[in-house]
Amino acid sequence: MTAKSDFDEQDWARIVRAPFVAGAAITLADPGGPIEAAKESMASLKAATNPPSREQLLSDVALDLQAMVQEHQNPLKGFKPEGSGPAGDQVVDELRTVQALVAAKAEPGEAEAFGRWMVEVAQAAANAAKEGGFMGFGAEQVSQREASMIDQVRAAVTLPG
Repeated sequence: MTAKSDFDEQDWARIVRAPFVAGAAITLADPGGPIEAAKESMASLKAATNPPSREQLLSDVALDLQAMVQEHQNPLKGFKPEGSGPAGDQVVDELRTVQALVAAKAEPGEAEAFGRWMVEVAQAAANAAKEGGFMGFGAEQVSQREASMIDQVRAAVTLPG
């Protein structure tokens, strides 16, 4: 059983913000207007604070996220895509790195559950708001760019083997 105490402070901060990074990946993949971004953020928050399974690692992350939200702290604090590459690529790289941190210390089932959770958060964000169209007509629930980003998130957090 893997818990918060198995990670140093810096690694734990990256692990805790990973669900929000997964949700932000969707917003970066197909930025809509402020209403769409707010809906995606709220869906990410809901999915990030309610893990889909009861592994200790996921519970510890969710509890820390809930505390941050209650204290009005920014869950993405310390993460800012920079440099010359596209922000979406940097987000996917961050998720890949965090998944490797988790896989290095967690049981295989826990690491797999953590990865599935990241995909679920990204999917929840994508499902939160329709994209494109005009005044709701012709809009699609999940755009092609969002679907592509979900695939990239899935690839980043899927364990080899």
